[in-house]
Amino acid sequence: MAGEKPGGVKNSISIVPCFLFVELVIMAGTVLLAYYFEYTDTFPVHIQGFFCYDKAFSKPYPGPEDNSKAPPVLVYSLVTAIPTVTILAGELTCFFMKSEGVQEKTIVTADCCYFNPLLRRIVRFLGVYSFGLFTTTIFANAGQVVTGNQTPHFLSACRPNYTALGCHSPMQYITERRACTGNPFVVASARKSFPSKDAALSIYSAVYTVMYVTIVFRTKGTRLTKPTLCLTLLSLAVLVGVVRVAEYRNHWSDVLAGFLTGGAIAAFLVTCVINNFQQPRPPPPPAPPQRPEPVLSMPMMPLPCVESPLEKLSGPQTAGSAFTEIT
Repeated sequence: MAGEKPGGVKNSISIVPCFLFVELVIMAGTVLLAYYFEYTDTFPVHIQGFFCYDKAFSKPYPGPEDNSKAPPVLVYSLVTAIPTVTILAGELTCFFMKSEGVQEKTIVTADCCYFNPLLRRIVRFLGVYSFGLFTTTIFANAGQVVTGNQTPHFLSACRPNYTALGCHSPMQYITERRACTGNPFVVASARKSFPSKDAALSIYSAVYTVMYVTIVFRTKGTRLTKPTLCLTLLSLAVLVGVVRVAEYRNHWSDVLAGFLTGGAIAAFLVTCVINNFQQPRPPPPPAPPQRPEPVLSMPMMPLPCVESPLEKLSGPQTAGSAFTEIT
């Protein structure tokens, strides 16, 4: 419940209860669900079979994730730090460059406690971003658990005993759950390929930050600042996907599915949840009453009649003659 007051002040008694009992509960549930998907065996991975000597899954094992050129620690750090720093810098700049009379104030309790508009926008944008980050993680992990698609290095991690399995033809399909003799943890990780979680998180962070920079930043000095920054962020996200494919950790289809998942979640949150980062605009001041302009009345003066010289030279015309003779 909110009521408008003059001077850009808005009275709201529902902002604090809604934040405490609705938004925090949803956020806590999202974080808890992401934790169960990531670090527990609550949701077992679907086990798919494989063809003997399948070349699509026989790429060399690239080693643990920490040995990657784009390790998860680096990806998660950039995904967290870049949007946070960008939003903080943008909101602080907009707040201090705006005049005090234009800033919106929200009364939380009584008529003395105001909710700072700077703090409100920062909490809103970063809160929605954090929610989307965990939501993207849930979607990616759920897709990996449900599909159970193997990575390109699955057979190298699985190390199946083809002799014991009776593989005599590449067209023979193996469905035994105990076909793998490799490290169970590595084998379980090799069954989580679709969609690529790192690609989904990278493109989600990039799209969210790019939309924020495009809508909020107003650069007048140069026209290349925003395009350069946006293309850099998108290129970093695409580079993460390229590294995943080049190191045989994901297929191209896994990376593309991750890009679609992260980009769709970012676009939905920006356009539908926070309404394109629009800043509240104060109502325009009422226009002053216009006084009617006095009509200038000028006195009508009779103009003298001027006789044309041609009339003096022309004589009376007769009905039968076309011209009049001048004497």
